[in-house]
Amino acid sequence: MSSLKKFLKKKKYAPVPLVLTATNHFEIVAKINGVSGRFILDTGASNTCIGFDKIELFNLTSKESKIKAAGAGATNMETLISTKNEIKIGSWKKNKLKIVLFDLVHVNEALTAHKALPVDGIIGADILKKTKAIIDYDKNCVYLKVKK
Repeated sequence: MSSLKKFLKKKKYAPVPLVLTATNHFEIVAKINGVSGRFILDTGASNTCIGFDKIELFNLTSKESKIKAAGAGATNMETLISTKNEIKIGSWKKNKLKIVLFDLVHVNEALTAHKALPVDGIIGADILKKTKAIIDYDKNCVYLKVKK
């Protein structure tokens, strides 16, 4: 039987490496508006998010939002929304991406308390669904459907 990698390659999927952290999270490298960053891959996060402190780094234009964020022990957090962003993960790319911006200090404090490096944000289920992502936990990679 053909390997998963060969099978998915025939179906136009491209592998992207994941790094398993000390906290058992998968990290992934992505480019937002041409700027490379480190993100947690989070199947439980409904949206892709970036911390308030990274707005300038990723050249984000934001506006007020009525959405309240919750997660990782925090609830009812204020957010901003940034639209019309470009994201590139491996060979997969999308324009007009909506990103939720909120305070990730509590997330990064938890990571550093467990000897993991802080992250720039979270890649959420919105991206995973758009890319028809398949996570290979054994090989520490995610396969993203690439339009060709």
